[in-house]
Amino acid sequence: MKGRLTKPMQRTKELTGIWRAAIAAVDPSAAVQKALQLRNGRLIAAERQDDLAAFQRVLVIGAGKATAAMAEAVEILLGGRISDGLIIVKHGHAGKLGRIEQVEAGHPIPDTAGVEGTARILELAERADERTLVLCLLSGGGSSLLVAPADGIRLEDKQNATNLLLRAGASIDELNAVRKHLSAVKGGLLARKIAPAPLITLILSDVLGDRLDVIASGPTVPDPSTFRQAWEVIGKYGLADAVPVAVRNRLMRGISGFVPETPKEGEACFGKARAIIVGGLSQAMEAAREEAGRQGFLPEIVTTELRGDVREAAKFLAQAARKSREALKPGERRCLLSGGETTVRVAGSGKGGRNQELALAFAAEIAGVPGIALLSSGTDGTDGPTDAAGAFVDGETIRQGREHGLDADAFLADNDSYRYLQRLDAASGGQAHFKPGPTGTNVMDLQIIIIEK
Repeated sequence: MKGRLTKPMQRTKELTGIWRAAIAAVDPSAAVQKALQLRNGRLIAAERQDDLAAFQRVLVIGAGKATAAMAEAVEILLGGRISDGLIIVKHGHAGKLGRIEQVEAGHPIPDTAGVEGTARILELAERADERTLVLCLLSGGGSSLLVAPADGIRLEDKQNATNLLLRAGASIDELNAVRKHLSAVKGGLLARKIAPAPLITLILSDVLGDRLDVIASGPTVPDPSTFRQAWEVIGKYGLADAVPVAVRNRLMRGISGFVPETPKEGEACFGKARAIIVGGLSQAMEAAREEAGRQGFLPEIVTTELRGDVREAAKFLAQAARKSREALKPGERRCLLSGGETTVRVAGSGKGGRNQELALAFAAEIAGVPGIALLSSGTDGTDGPTDAAGAFVDGETIRQGREHGLDADAFLADNDSYRYLQRLDAASGGQAHFKPGPTGTNVMDLQIIIIEK
């Protein structure tokens, strides 16, 4: 019938609709507007109230992929009360701001723009005093964007160590433990610079369990990790001889007590500091669940803590999808939801991201099984160093690839999921790649599986 959607197109539309509902629920601007209010000249953040008349200046700083939208909300609320401001965002993630300056920088590997922007933030922080109210806006990506190498560490050293850990498949906790101890700003060190000024940190979480010390490497909260733990991460992945000499020397000096530890719970710099989570993955997944139900699916949240190796995660989700399909009653349609942050062990030289690799590995696990379709996507609209956020796959994806001379196993072995999906789309005229563009938010990854018989 003219104008009627084909089945694959219908599935793509349904998956996209559920994803967009999830993204809307974690809009950074709306989250900040809900968390931060202005009443009778008093700024209210959760249980904290600050009389703005008591301050000579209001300073806004921050970093992260969603920070521009957060800053927009602060500008709407405070307007001319903002004395100065500077945030660092990922390239392509800038917003429309009037009073708060933006610096675009590299992610996930730090670059010189991030270093220069962070140096300026540290200068602003050091000028803050007791008559300055500081608002710090943080979101996912802040660890790479807010970058100030510690004494004796070059940017190249941090880039090298970060890249080695990413390729080895280190978790975000492990990666941050190392980065904090190579930094002059992470792990509570920014709070130490800001003190004695009162500090409110507003955080859009991209971390499992919403751990304050992990999000953006916790620049304004106490750091429980130590130099010894950072070195243990290096050893766990067999990188002791691979990391730069300066990195090895600094961690060894820290373990020996020659370099001060990052600030811990109870330190004076946190006396006037308050950190507030304004949004996270749980809100996104609940909105996805509601939208799936509205579309006529029986929704189920499988996990909000999908983690570990991306291939194992794909296998786990495929098993859940098969099991759910077998239990379907006539006329039923189910939607399985999961979220979290997996890791990719890079063994090849291809191009991709964890969502694209998860999707392709999932497709291999369900090859030939009808009635199962998945969208795996980063909530920030990007996936790795690519222009895609993730991918749509189903039981036909692998067969279609073979028809066009594409061997999925070979592409997976080379960590080349992007080019597999790109070539499949070009050859078939389909839509495997998902490219919504930057969303302005970031609360980890979301997997949506729709199932029918």
